[in-house]
Amino acid sequence: ETHSSELNRKRKRQELNGQMKEADRIRKAQRKTLSAREPAPFSDELEAAGLPYDRVRLEEAQRGTPEDGPVRVYADGIFDMFHSGHARALMQAKCLFPNTYLIVGVCSDDLTHTFKGFTVMDENERYDAVSHCRYVDEVVRNAPWTLTPEFLAEHRIDFVAHDDIPYISAGSDDVYRHIKEAGMFAPTQRTEGISTSDIITRIVRDYDVYVRRNLQRGYTAKELNVSFINEKKYHLQERVDMVKQKVRDVEEKSKEFVQKVEEKGIDLIQKWEEKSREFIGNFLEMFGPDGALKHMLKEGKGRMLQAISSPSSSPTREDRSPSPTFRLPFFSRTSSPFTSPPSHHSSTNGISQDEED
Repeated sequence: ETHSSELNRKRKRQELNGQMKEADRIRKAQRKTLSAREPAPFSDELEAAGLPYDRVRLEEAQRGTPEDGPVRVYADGIFDMFHSGHARALMQAKCLFPNTYLIVGVCSDDLTHTFKGFTVMDENERYDAVSHCRYVDEVVRNAPWTLTPEFLAEHRIDFVAHDDIPYISAGSDDVYRHIKEAGMFAPTQRTEGISTSDIITRIVRDYDVYVRRNLQRGYTAKELNVSFINEKKYHLQERVDMVKQKVRDVEEKSKEFVQKVEEKGIDLIQKWEEKSREFIGNFLEMFGPDGALKHMLKEGKGRMLQAISSPSSSPTREDRSPSPTFRLPFFSRTSSPFTSPPSHHSSTNGISQDEED
């Protein structure tokens, strides 16, 4: 409240000094919104103001009215399956003037079914949905299909907000014609791509999908108005879809497995190539034309040639160690073919000296 009073004092000073522009005056004016913290009240639950109906003119509304006297804007509709298109239309109606009090009229089921058709939500659900919109200040239940001067005076309506497309209904080419002629019409823009008819069309188009979904969630065929045969058909379709999903999962896992095997195979091939190159290199270092083995053989050959070419350095017959006697195990001592015949000068035990040696 202190901040608001300071803004009002500052605004008055600027107006007196002639320094305030029209755009600043509209932007700084506060708007009254009752729906920010709680649902909007219903008009039949509010007490009548008891004030005379003195309609605000367009110039005054655009300039900005006092805080305690907002511009009363009325917007009506069916608001079945309340969606973002409805909310955007009400937002535009709320933002028409700097200080706006938005009244929204919702038609009853009887009027709607008579002039427009069957609805998905009943009237109480539609009333409640509109009352929870943040831009709405007041909700009129059982709103009239055509606005009369008595209704406008009863609710002290200054302007009526609706899109500018002629609304053909109730035997009229435009039910808002007399409002436009009276200068009380404030046009808004429709949101393309979203409407109650579009949403219903999507549901009808994907009817089987939604029926199967609700059957899964526990709704009975009777509640969904589905025959016994169709119920079995939907259950069968659900099982088929489950099998297809499992097959797709197996295919995905198989692809992942094959990809992992390929990656490991590539790693193994790379490692094998590295090891093979290392093995070949080591082999060439050992057995190649300039390998270590060739150098070893050259050195050995050189030593052998050196030993052969130097006879003085070779050991004599006397320096050599005697060769050991080889004796076969299956020959006796007396009948060995490698021994000389016994001599007359044998030892006393009958074994020659050579055999003893």
